[in-house]
Amino acid sequence: MLDEAKDFGIGVYNAWTAEPLLRPDLPKILRHAKELGFVTSLITNGHFLRRRAHELTNLDFLSVSIDGIGSYRDIRGGDIQEVLEGIKTAKYEGHDVRINCVICGKNLQELEELVKLAESLAVWISFEPINESEEIDERVWDEMGLRDQPAYQNSVDKLIELKRSGAPILNSLTYLNMIKTLDPKFRCHTSDIIMHVTSEGIIQNCRVVKENLGKVSDGMIEVWNASKRRRRKITNNCHGCLFFGYVENSLLYEFVPEVIAHYEWM
Repeated sequence: MLDEAKDFGIGVYNAWTAEPLLRPDLPKILRHAKELGFVTSLITNGHFLRRRAHELTNLDFLSVSIDGIGSYRDIRGGDIQEVLEGIKTAKYEGHDVRINCVICGKNLQELEELVKLAESLAVWISFEPINESEEIDERVWDEMGLRDQPAYQNSVDKLIELKRSGAPILNSLTYLNMIKTLDPKFRCHTSDIIMHVTSEGIIQNCRVVKENLGKVSDGMIEVWNASKRRRRKITNNCHGCLFFGYVENSLLYEFVPEVIAHYEWM
């Protein structure tokens, strides 16, 4: 897959979903990607980071998911101290670490505290609102969803204020203002600039629509070229999302000046 992706002209390899650090062969995969010239990135929940950080020598960007401090165990079901030790170990090993936080109904009062945590660790932090997928029972969203809009907007306002004051927040001001209203007012270019491949080797339009376009074994280039009209139709019919990687990169694709100036991902 990586060999063909390189031939196709893809420049960044991002390993994520489920938990990449569960794979024993991850260092081998990253080494091969790096040898091919990819910028390498990984998103992890951090629970195996302390014991495996030394193996990730071919990784350019390491992103760790932390959605809360006091609420961490309730949201993620694990021990935040283990994750924080993993981040410190990764930094000691020389990794460029970021924190990513999904804003939900359980952590609204902790966002400023998370920014302070990022500052204390000398890392960047990103935020995005939780995506209320229709695949998950509505009772879950009654607990996790962003039901208290005034409290949510106040929390995002504080992030905007912190961003303006120089806090290490990855997101652009354009994006932060967009998520404040939960209104995806942007033209999505995700299916033109990001190839989403599942762990089963299926190429999908994106992580929201999840429409199968073909298999890696069918040839990545062939699937991509054959699905151009289909991908465009899917995008045109989509109600939109606020995943920051999709929004910010689509805005970069359109050369939005503020995003170019203030989106700090890479």
